[in-house]
Amino acid sequence: MAKARVQFICQNCGAAHQRWAGKCDSCGEWNTLVEEGTAGGIGSGPGSLKSARKGRAVTLTSLDGDIEDAPRIVSGIGELDRATGGGFVRGSALLIGGDPGIGKSTLLTQAAAALAARGHRVVYVSGEEAVAQIRLRAQRLGVASTPVELAAETNVEDILATIADGKRPDLVIIDSIQTLWTDLADSAPGTVTQVRAASQAMIRYAKSTGAAVVLVGHVTKEGQIAGPRVVEHMVDGVLYFEGEGGHHFRILRTVKNRFGPTDEIGVFEMSDKGLREVANPSELFLGERHSKAPGAAVFAAIEGTRPVLVEIQALVAASSLGTPRRAVVGWDSSRLSMILAVLEAHCGVRFGQHDVYLNVAGGYRISEPAADLAVASALVSSLTGIALPADCVYFGEISLSGAVRPVAHAQQRLKEAEKLGFGRAVLPSGSGELAGGIGAGSFQPTALADLVARIAGSRRSRAEETD
Repeated sequence: MAKARVQFICQNCGAAHQRWAGKCDSCGEWNTLVEEGTAGGIGSGPGSLKSARKGRAVTLTSLDGDIEDAPRIVSGIGELDRATGGGFVRGSALLIGGDPGIGKSTLLTQAAAALAARGHRVVYVSGEEAVAQIRLRAQRLGVASTPVELAAETNVEDILATIADGKRPDLVIIDSIQTLWTDLADSAPGTVTQVRAASQAMIRYAKSTGAAVVLVGHVTKEGQIAGPRVVEHMVDGVLYFEGEGGHHFRILRTVKNRFGPTDEIGVFEMSDKGLREVANPSELFLGERHSKAPGAAVFAAIEGTRPVLVEIQALVAASSLGTPRRAVVGWDSSRLSMILAVLEAHCGVRFGQHDVYLNVAGGYRISEPAADLAVASALVSSLTGIALPADCVYFGEISLSGAVRPVAHAQQRLKEAEKLGFGRAVLPSGSGELAGGIGAGSFQPTALADLVARIAGSRRSRAEETD
């Protein structure tokens, strides 16, 4: 009889090692290697415990042929349907991650109730809460009367046997995948082997029956979904539920979607009655804006197909330290260092003796480089003490040479700004034809130095007006 092979699996990244070590070579984490046998189950493939069967021929087809749109289950929650690309796709597996207490279970409870009210069979399986706890949440949300089927179970085989009884469910929610365990893997729940095996079983059920499956995943301290990254490759879509603890709004961000766009967001507001949709996020992010304070610039961002206006706040203060502070919330700190270097090298604006603090108002996070122009404007405004025009929006990318480069979707950004009452814009030259009143009041600098000179010149013009 062949000896069972033993591997040591990293519980952080899922890398396999032939022998134990204190540190994982793949992710660098310490004391994460756990011994796991590969006699059967996930370790050596599903057919390791029995003789290999003869393969069967599958039908080959061509690239040319009729294309059918994937049938979707529309929840009626507009922001959730937007993030998923139009609703849950039948036969798909969706992974939703987020920090503890961010509202994942609340969102899925509301989605389950909305679908059940539309006549769909929805099964909600929780491995972390008892049925009574879920009922209390449903009563608080006002959806306790909807025909959602509940269960508190962690064994995959028992869950599959339960949902196979009766009519095929349209949606199955598993909260969370880290609590499930299967008989095929000889390890504790939450380990890499168990998470991978349980995910495979639920995804196989979704593909074979046509039911949509939603898996809830825990998030590590780095903000990544816990468990092996292979799970994110196995599922059809990955969504992150984000939000800051001190703010009342939440963002559902799509990072993978095989049936729709991958850059859409859904915006929700947390209240005592659950999550409320925010149809116009720009009004939410600009609701508490102080228009006459220096160091504030409004940035016209694009999230997927949706333009969003947010306020970027900068504070430049004299520093008594040998190495001034650089603090950033909601933006890339390395990109801030680049903007500061360009301002010093090409515009003569010195920040070497100043602390720089940058914040995106409302806890919103920006990733696109189009925010460079707004950040630079806010920094110069704070340093000089000159308030920027209250009715002006900014967007554009800054290169290392100090040139201002065009960005995509300029017309959509301007249209959203004009809809909210903004009459002027600072944007790169070559952004296309600018129609409407905001186009007539636009300023298109070719270099960052032109914008800095314009901001500095506004002080002189105001002084002349007062004289």
